[in-house]
Amino acid sequence: MIAVVLLICLLLGVLATALLNIFVIAKADDYIISAKEAAGIDADCIIVLGALVYSEDVLSDILQDRVDIAVSLYKSGASDRILMSGDNSRVGYNEGFAMAKSAIEQGVEAECLFEDDAGFSTYETMYRARDVFQAKKVIIVTQGFHISRAVYLARSLGLEAYGVTSDLHEYTSENYNNIRETGARVKAVFTAIFKPEPTYLGETIPISGKGNVADKIT
Repeated sequence: MIAVVLLICLLLGVLATALLNIFVIAKADDYIISAKEAAGIDADCIIVLGALVYSEDVLSDILQDRVDIAVSLYKSGASDRILMSGDNSRVGYNEGFAMAKSAIEQGVEAECLFEDDAGFSTYETMYRARDVFQAKKVIIVTQGFHISRAVYLARSLGLEAYGVTSDLHEYTSENYNNIRETGARVKAVFTAIFKPEPTYLGETIPISGKGNVADKIT
């Protein structure tokens, strides 16, 4: 009897996970667009979500692809501002600045680049994009496994958000990322309902002004 109950609970859990994943993907699907379509959006900014960096000058393949797509969108006129959001919670590790340096090397003006050092999660990035950087209309750049959740969370916070995928290569972590994302989408549904405040907010840095990266570039 106990085994039967446990089996039923397991099946219900699997079903709930599947349904919540379908829900998140469906809610975001209409807003995931091509780079060509994004060129006509005229967004307040392009948001690049952080990932692993090996050093200030070496980005992981996943992150480099995100930056490269963001730069191409910037050059196409999709937006004249790029927000690099990532983790800078420990000394010597700064995803946002590493991304910004890569963008500058590709011809993006430092004054057009914003660095968010407290983008500790996808949700916190979107919350801070809205409240700290005062963005309203955004284009989010990340890989296909991640894009639905990112767009869903942004729109749950009231942002007019669109997503452009950045799958330029095959990644060694692809299977792990897909498995992890299954659980992350479930969590995203509850996060969207309760809308907790991010770890940090702070003073506003209007995305329409001069990028805060410019002051760090000598």
